Amino acid sequence: MKVNLDFDQRYEDTTITIQSKEMNESIKRILDFLGEREKEFIIGKNGDMQHILNPEDVHYFYSEADTVKVVTSKGTFQIKEKLYELEETLPYTKFIRLSKSVIANVYELSRFEPSFNGTLCVYFKSGAKEYVSRHYVPKLKEILKINRGRKNK
Repeated sequence: MKVNLDFDQRYEDTTITIQSKEMNESIKRILDFLGEREKEFIIGKNGDMQHILNPEDVHYFYSEADTVKVVTSKGTFQIKEKLYELEETLPYTKFIRLSKSVIANVYELSRFEPSFNGTLCVYFKSGAKEYVSRHYVPKLKEILKINRGRKNK
């Protein structure tokens, strides 16, 4: 990766341009660092009430019969976004896809153990558990390695 820096007094605003053939893991990490993928809040519905949820408080998102739900310590809420939309906007180093139907907050995971057929069973601090599909196991291991030693913001 090449980095070009151009400092000049005539520039009034800072502009960052990334040129690449495709989106990759390095670019996602850069965008997370710059805060470009930070989702400010999520609107969750519980009954007739709509709640403003902070992504930092989310344990995980899951899809169930054409709806997406979010689990927090305050309860479970239905949201309008689809999982793929959340995956595009949530910080890459904080949220990870566990399976086709689950996205988890890495900082809400407490432990994991090998399961059958190369999958993992992950346990959340809340006591809930989910299974990581074989396809997503390497990515989870990579994210946990990236976050090792990092403190939650």
